[in-house]
Amino acid sequence: MEKNLTYFASDVHLGLPVGDPAAREACFVEFLRSIDPAQTEALYLLGDIWDFWYEYRDVVPRGYVRVLGSLVNLMDQGVKVYFFQGNHDVWTYSYFEELGMKPLKQPCEVRIGTKTFCLGHGDGLGPGNYWYKFVKWVFTRSLSQTLFSALHPWLAFRMGEGWSRKSRGEKPIAYHFKGPEEPLYRYCKEYLKHSPVNFFIFGHYHSRVDLPVGEARLMMLGDWMTAPNWMVFDAKEGTLTAYSK
Repeated sequence: MEKNLTYFASDVHLGLPVGDPAAREACFVEFLRSIDPAQTEALYLLGDIWDFWYEYRDVVPRGYVRVLGSLVNLMDQGVKVYFFQGNHDVWTYSYFEELGMKPLKQPCEVRIGTKTFCLGHGDGLGPGNYWYKFVKWVFTRSLSQTLFSALHPWLAFRMGEGWSRKSRGEKPIAYHFKGPEEPLYRYCKEYLKHSPVNFFIFGHYHSRVDLPVGEARLMMLGDWMTAPNWMVFDAKEGTLTAYSK
């Protein structure tokens, strides 16, 4: 059987105490187990799958065994699994790669079937938002990571989870994507001037979007606290379809 399907998912925020975290994790596992390896070429995880992730050299976060097991099971059956760092799981180093996943950096241009995709988490792309870009730059410096690694995991994880809760609040954040006014939209429009693509796919904004950008389309995934959602590209038909539960 020809492998013609490619899946995209983002912003599950595993571990975030909003709604029912256990039910959200179970739903994500159900989604992963529903992927048919006989028909699926790849799965792209576009960031913030975990709400907070930090790897020490010898320590990784506890839990999520069924998620990781489901991903490994897909890879063992020939499905390629790619992942992008989001702004909540930016501190991934080598553990996912040891499991067999392949890291990518945004923006990443890939050819799937007859279509060209530009993929990423979506954070920090486009003009403006300089404070966010500065904070992200600080967090991705080796000095910052070395200093954080000096903390005992008990303290480090409670600090990280506290930052996440403070930034996210007790409810999912509803964001209205402002179309052509958004820096990300402007980024896509500028990107097309030097590299024509068919689809831009991002997450981060927690807002499901399907907008034309010239002859391309900007497709954005929502978060799983609001509703489980993903996209599937059928290379045989050349169609990209968004699904939600």
